Amino acid sequence: MSASRSARIIGRTVIALVSLSVFAGTWAGWFQVHRLTSSLSTADVIDPGASTSPTDEQNILLVGLDTRTDAQGNPLPQDILDQLHAGDASDGGDNTDTMILVHLPAGGGNAVAFSIPRDSYVQLAGNYGKHKINSAYTYAQVAAMTRLRAQGVSGPQLNVQAAQAGAQNAIQTVQQLTGLKINHFASVNLVGFYDVSEAIGGVPVCLLAPVHDSYSGANFPAGQQTVSGAQALAFVRQRHGLPNGDLDRIRRQQAFMASMAHTVLSAGTLTNPTKLGNLIDALRKTVVLDQGWDILSFAQQLRNLSGGKIQFNTIPVVNIDYKTSDGDSIQVDPVQIREFIRTAIANVDPSSAPSSSTVSSSPSVPSVGSATLPRPASRVVVDVENGSGVTGLGARLLQDLSAHGYGTGIQATIAARRTTVVDYASGQRANAEQLARYLGDGVTAVADSALGSGRIRIYLGADYAGPDLQPAGSASGGSALGDTSSTASGPPSSGPPPITADGVACIN
Repeated sequence: MSASRSARIIGRTVIALVSLSVFAGTWAGWFQVHRLTSSLSTADVIDPGASTSPTDEQNILLVGLDTRTDAQGNPLPQDILDQLHAGDASDGGDNTDTMILVHLPAGGGNAVAFSIPRDSYVQLAGNYGKHKINSAYTYAQVAAMTRLRAQGVSGPQLNVQAAQAGAQNAIQTVQQLTGLKINHFASVNLVGFYDVSEAIGGVPVCLLAPVHDSYSGANFPAGQQTVSGAQALAFVRQRHGLPNGDLDRIRRQQAFMASMAHTVLSAGTLTNPTKLGNLIDALRKTVVLDQGWDILSFAQQLRNLSGGKIQFNTIPVVNIDYKTSDGDSIQVDPVQIREFIRTAIANVDPSSAPSSSTVSSSPSVPSVGSATLPRPASRVVVDVENGSGVTGLGARLLQDLSAHGYGTGIQATIAARRTTVVDYASGQRANAEQLARYLGDGVTAVADSALGSGRIRIYLGADYAGPDLQPAGSASGGSALGDTSSTASGPPSSGPPPITADGVACIN
């Protein structure tokens, strides 16, 4: 069974921590918190110099493991694996097929999370060479397992110790890629997603179109619905049949976690002893935290973290069809990633002022290019990489182009750039030149042999003066953290807003 059967299962860790700070004020809450903190599995994976006070700035790496063992290293029951469409204990592998880096400023406040695609091709820590980032854990785990077996270690203890080595290498690899020092680590196994979603009574989600995927078991109608258990796992692990493959799956993961946070923080979970007890039971079975993480003290830092103050991002990518010795991968640029993270943190953290190089998010509105855009002469899919500094511009432009008959591809935010350019694959010159005229004076169309057949990629720069520069009904291109423009009844009219925990986002 392929790694595509992995779960996207990590948002509840932060949610549970928030729950603790609210509920611990009662005797029943104190009892629940003590029960959790005294029985959680831990691992010694954080360097002593990286440990900080709970009131300091925090960078937390959350990973979802495609593993068939529980937090104590015991094999998952076959009946559970059957419900999850997960084969048996020999299937899958301990890849970190979900990786999210969460940044919390000193004293709490707005949180910003960065999803790292599992196929990002990077230099691994531990002298393992350049590979997909989800294998950083596996390389070190397998090496440790071989060494430990030679020392006579076996059974659950073998799994636990080898997992610790894997986690350490994954942490070091993410630090190399992002430039951020990881202060804390949490991992969740395959069954955790099933248990936690059931513990809180399900999670509202919304799909733009119906889906049916035999690989993951996803079979959902369009519109809003509530999922839990095996349905929830299928919802977040589907990749086949989605327009943008794994990048759409990441957006599913982000939307699910945001909705879960909203559910826990606003629907009585925190003050319901039974629900919180079920949530804690699920976490005890499925979550491993770094040793020395003072959960209760850390939870106090999150008292002011309201539902809308968690914003999810995906790191910028260079090429989603990157051919490597590991197969199809995603090309990323560490320099670009570090700048993207720095800017995103500055934008959500009032105490961190953006540098002078940050592009203004409220430019004046110049005249646009061509007033009309004919339908494309041939089938074409358009990707938009937004380096303009205008939040949401890429998503609005994609929706605009879709209404004109262009296929919707990937939308990503990249580091700031000066110029707007339209790159096109072989055979797409006419469509690209038509788009360039529509986007404004001075926009050029450039052939790119690296693009896949039938593909056009638009790079939006600070000079962009074309359509969709500003969101509907706004005098600014900016977007506030916790934007409530999305509704549960359907997709927003001005394109997908940033995913936060302040409602239900409709997605692919």
